[in-house]
Amino acid sequence: MRMLLIHSDYLEYEVKDRALKNPEPISEEQKKGRLDEVLAVFISVEKVDETNPEEVVEKALTEIKDVAGQVKANRVFVYPFAHLSSELAKPDVALDVLRKLEERLRDEGFEVKRAPFGYYKAFKLSCKGHPLAELSRTIVPTGEVKAEEVPEALKKEEELVSYWYILTPEGELIDVDKFDFTGHENLRKFANYEISKSRIADREPPHVRIMLDHELVDYEPGSDPGNLRYYPKGRLIKGLLEQYVTEKVVEYGAMEVETPIMYDFEHPALEKYLNRFPARQYVVKSGDKKFFLRFAACFGQFLIKKDATISYRHLPLRMYELTRYSFRREKSGELSGLRRLRAFTMPDMHTVAKDLQQAMAEFKKQYKLSMEVLRGVGLTPEDYEVAIRFTKDFWEGNRDFVVELARIIGKPVLIEMWDQRFFYFILKFEFNFVDNLDKAAALSTVQIDVENAERFGITYYDEEGKERHPLILHCSPSGAIERVMYAILEKQAKLQAKGVKPMLPLWLSPIQVRVIPVSDEVLDYALYVAGKLEGAKIRVDVDDTGDRLNKKIRKAEKEWIPYVIVVGRNEKEQNTITVRRRSDGRQTEMQLEDLIREIRSQTEGFPYKPRPLPLLLSKRPKFRG
Repeated sequence: MRMLLIHSDYLEYEVKDRALKNPEPISEEQKKGRLDEVLAVFISVEKVDETNPEEVVEKALTEIKDVAGQVKANRVFVYPFAHLSSELAKPDVALDVLRKLEERLRDEGFEVKRAPFGYYKAFKLSCKGHPLAELSRTIVPTGEVKAEEVPEALKKEEELVSYWYILTPEGELIDVDKFDFTGHENLRKFANYEISKSRIADREPPHVRIMLDHELVDYEPGSDPGNLRYYPKGRLIKGLLEQYVTEKVVEYGAMEVETPIMYDFEHPALEKYLNRFPARQYVVKSGDKKFFLRFAACFGQFLIKKDATISYRHLPLRMYELTRYSFRREKSGELSGLRRLRAFTMPDMHTVAKDLQQAMAEFKKQYKLSMEVLRGVGLTPEDYEVAIRFTKDFWEGNRDFVVELARIIGKPVLIEMWDQRFFYFILKFEFNFVDNLDKAAALSTVQIDVENAERFGITYYDEEGKERHPLILHCSPSGAIERVMYAILEKQAKLQAKGVKPMLPLWLSPIQVRVIPVSDEVLDYALYVAGKLEGAKIRVDVDDTGDRLNKKIRKAEKEWIPYVIVVGRNEKEQNTITVRRRSDGRQTEMQLEDLIREIRSQTEGFPYKPRPLPLLLSKRPKFRG
């Protein structure tokens, strides 16, 4: 059983339609329901629960009572929620478990309501937002062992005791419970999310509807969940981002390599590293040997460095790979559009540094590089929050260095501190985007690794010719490419909610200019204009459909086209164009060469790819619906 527990001001639902052929019989009164000041418990009863339903009920009761006691709730709303698991129990077993749990909660003195089982329901919920307001629990019957092999680091991550603070650019370290978040609402949301450690997505984030409606990305029912399909426009955006980040990293000084996606479980160094990295693996068998799919580019790059002859003169030595794909077997309830996937594209740089002084200098440079990379995709420091994580010893020895990181970003940052180091790194930062559901997702990150050079046998020769183990920095200056797309779309959803027209950065827009002829008699001029733009490496198309002019313009608006050119007889005769700019709504009559200069001024320095779809709209297929 999987449970998502949310301490709420209220939860209300309304039945919309049947989800099962034979749902639970209900009365008219049961088609709607609400409870105020309630602990909402969203539940998926799983296949494994069929082995001992009674035990599962009692374990769930214990967990709910524990959480209810902590948040001081005496009302419980039991809500069937199949989306938390892909391994669901039979409907009759699931309904029986839910009914018994409802009964046992009443026996314990709770006021209980249960939403009907087997229906599509609309629901509204107001989460209280404190650190214990969102919690998740997994219940497994005794004797049942999950098939997946969970690394030791992932188990320890849940057991670690963390101390949470806010660090100001002035160097003041304030306990998170005592910090005044006035003016830092996004930071408050991020801190609550991190402390609660609830990663489950209980609602669809807005970027999902955008990626589907714009035919960018879609779910792939023929694959494992968390593996997506990309339509032409989505593939173009993803490809441009991949090219942009790679160019930035190579320009920074990294050497690009390529390594395998599959590794031997029994390789001694890899086997040890697996238990130090908090990620679930995909396991592949070949004959009697067991392999795992990489969850980062570490393994391949470490093995290259192990075999290389490295001098202190070569340091810092930077190596980079754009991994398409890396694989992590995330929990099904955590999968959410582009935010969290099981197969993702990770720009991954590893830097060999001779000592802590050189590593920290490189860390600061890569911190700034990450800010620059995100700024290029339209994300400024106002759009993300910073987390810096380290041990108490590191803080005491390097306080000024950490404060400088907060000063560079120019705002308070979240600090997670541990009494002792468990992970392979001594220092780590992340830039985290907080979305429209108040969920956070890490984008850029850098870590200083103090273990793996020795584990993998990586050495360099110092000034005296002696072999030494270096430190290694792990850096993704953008985070996963898919997650960058998620952040860009979620930011636009936020702006749209404020009444601002959403739009992609011009260099990322699949179609930068649409030419609309007012009639067929000027189609030749529309094609001439499009040809000139295409020759200037601007992505352009022509709406040659039989729709009315107003409908064509609305269609371009709906597709977020940055520039719309309307051409009629007057424009053709005078060899001009009439341009509508999405950014400010202005309409201008101008020369085509002036528009080309305007667009080039905004896209200079960014990569280019040609139009991903046919020139004429009449020649395009529809990929969805």
